[in-house]
Amino acid sequence: MASGDFCSPGEGMEILQQVCSKQLPPCNLSKEDLLQNPYFSKLLLNLSQHVDESGLSLTLAKEQAQAWKEVRLHKTTWLRSEILHRVIQELLVDYYVKMQDTNVTSEDKKFHETLEQRLLVTELMRLLGPSQEREIPPLLGMEKADLLELMPLSEDFVWMRARLQQEVEEQLKKKCFTLLCYYDPNSDADSETVKAAKVWKLAEVLVGEQQQCQDAKSQQKEQMLLLEKKSATYSQVYQGMGQPLSFILTPGALLEKPKIPDLGSFLLYLCPLLPPSGAQVLLRCLTLLQRLLQEHRLKTQSELDRINAQYLEVKCSAMILKLRMEELKILSDTYTVEKVEVHRLIRDRLEGAIHLQEQDMEKSRQVLNSYEVLGEEFDRLVKEYTVLKQATENKRWALLEFNKAYR
Repeated sequence: MASGDFCSPGEGMEILQQVCSKQLPPCNLSKEDLLQNPYFSKLLLNLSQHVDESGLSLTLAKEQAQAWKEVRLHKTTWLRSEILHRVIQELLVDYYVKMQDTNVTSEDKKFHETLEQRLLVTELMRLLGPSQEREIPPLLGMEKADLLELMPLSEDFVWMRARLQQEVEEQLKKKCFTLLCYYDPNSDADSETVKAAKVWKLAEVLVGEQQQCQDAKSQQKEQMLLLEKKSATYSQVYQGMGQPLSFILTPGALLEKPKIPDLGSFLLYLCPLLPPSGAQVLLRCLTLLQRLLQEHRLKTQSELDRINAQYLEVKCSAMILKLRMEELKILSDTYTVEKVEVHRLIRDRLEGAIHLQEQDMEKSRQVLNSYEVLGEEFDRLVKEYTVLKQATENKRWALLEFNKAYR
């Protein structure tokens, strides 16, 4: 239709409202475009009945939704099997780690060996692929019949499967409680019943928070677009001044500059465009904006910094407690009850030996003290006794030598 075909203002506004109320993809159309092209507006209105907000046709959107539904279903099925496989592998790893430290019971050994054997055979059968005839020779020349011989006994398998359900439930419960305590550390002190109730609602809470984050991102994106539009509008107004007044649009610039530069030229430029009192009103608004940014924004920032500092302090304390807990856990795993008892016996024996040595030393000290009481006279007698004893030994030796000579 030619651009000269106009419609009445009321009809144009009605069409504009109808088109804008539909969920069309974003299009840069102004009111004048719709008023000057009413048939194009009607075309958009009819087109909006066959497309969705993303621009896809309703049929294609329906097929796409069905395809995504099937993808999510397959993904959920795969995740279930993958989680079960990883839990079983963790059970086997925990068993081998536990076997290195402590003695395991025969039932535990039988359960884990049967589980590992069944898991290994199942994975090998999966690698061999389908059982139909193939042109490619099987892996390592093995067939499924060869692997079936390695299967555990049916009685052991039934017993293992019955216990495996309990083990998997216990392992998954621990993981859920760990996730809950990570999300809400205050839940660590709750009972298992309360934790189970919180875990039951945790998925809904996380979905709600995720939706809130997405809504916040959408709002932020809309605000950024609005800010860009306002910036473009302001830049068009300030083109005649020779330099862009970007300091009005950015709060940081107002904080850095206590006074607005070239405010007189700015007001002189806007005076023809404003009412007589418009310049004064604009000046008061700018002054008020600067005051709000300098006072309220800085105070809010200091409060946020204080809260962040408290959060980091609490987080650091929690990390220190976790490290201490891990240290105590390592000590408890290293020094078992038997080892502590042996160390206690060794300490008792050493303390007993030290006590006996101290008693002997005390007796010797008492004897020395009794000798020291006698004084110098006793020392003289001791020296004289020593000399006489040595002389006696020398004469006894000489006498023995004479006797040998006369014989």
